[in-house]
Amino acid sequence: MAFGRARDWPGVWLAWRDRLAGDPVFRRWAGRFPLTRWIARRHARALFDLNAGFVYSQILQACVRLDLFSPLAGGPLPLSALARHCQLEPERCAVLLRAAVALRLLAMAAPDSFRLGPLGAALLDNPAVVGMVRHHALFYRDLQDPVALLQGQETTGLASYWSYVDAPPESLGAAEGQRPQVADYSHLMTVSQVLVADQVLDAYPVGRHRTLLDVGGGEGAFVREALRRHPRLQGWVFDLPAVSARSTDQPLPPECAGRLHRHAGDFRVTPLPRGADLITLVRVLHDHHDDVVRALLRAVFQALPPGGVLLIAEPLAGTPGAEPMGDAYFGLYFLAMGSGRPRRFERYRELLLEAGFAAVRQHATAIPLQASLIEARVAATPV
Repeated sequence: MAFGRARDWPGVWLAWRDRLAGDPVFRRWAGRFPLTRWIARRHARALFDLNAGFVYSQILQACVRLDLFSPLAGGPLPLSALARHCQLEPERCAVLLRAAVALRLLAMAAPDSFRLGPLGAALLDNPAVVGMVRHHALFYRDLQDPVALLQGQETTGLASYWSYVDAPPESLGAAEGQRPQVADYSHLMTVSQVLVADQVLDAYPVGRHRTLLDVGGGEGAFVREALRRHPRLQGWVFDLPAVSARSTDQPLPPECAGRLHRHAGDFRVTPLPRGADLITLVRVLHDHHDDVVRALLRAVFQALPPGGVLLIAEPLAGTPGAEPMGDAYFGLYFLAMGSGRPRRFERYRELLLEAGFAAVRQHATAIPLQASLIEARVAATPV
């Protein structure tokens, strides 16, 4: 080591630790020694869960597809009744039920009798989560050969499902039968936006604004909830022509009558409507690569008046307590989707300042795993 050069002591310690962890003799000793046994067991459990995680997800898939939770809403039921409901042989149904108990989806009420567990109860009357569980069957098929996915050797189901992402702009305004099909993903986004709406509206005082423009707002679920909470607010929804055509056919709740207006267009080529003092991007930016995000943020900045506000709501990479969600889950999901990437708050701050926004801050939400909230503000006096 050169004289006077600071040694990387944390790196030295980590390298020594990793060498020990890779030594089978040390691992056997650590598993027996009382002061290190709990660490060895925790690491063994974590490695096993990584290997078995796909099995756990398929147990949840089976429970949802067989509608296992709804009959238990009224209380415990015996194995025989649940087997009839699921149309399974009792012995095979028992395998699923015991697995669901182990994952806290169900709980034992008595021998051969089952009730809802804490996680199963959370799925009752929760179409957003149930819809996402069903949707993940596509993602699981794309992950059958993760190396082929990483090498770009296969056409993925998610890329076909989210067909609007790479569709040419001219196809998005085409006649029915010539444009990408939007019914499935439009419905999924509608039911899943309920999860995000409460997070955003509880964390930021939307009622202080006059007009909210939700870009990529789908069928208007987020805006409808904002209008329900704030009777003096006006709401605009901007989305693809095919999505707008679907939402136009749906009746508005009485509290939204005369206050919700739809604008059709593709933000890659269509200027955003002006006049709103609040613009929201709810789970939009992470679907796209940086070039599209840069262009959209510039368009939002130009559409806002001095003092106007942009809110970005989506899960962020690096979220404390939910680190695997970002680069692990969303990293592979967007790879299969063919577009987008998980980003940290610091990266969004760079992009927002580059687009011209004067101030950027992050708001705390109740469940950051579902959505974090970023506020970007246009300077009150033009520079």
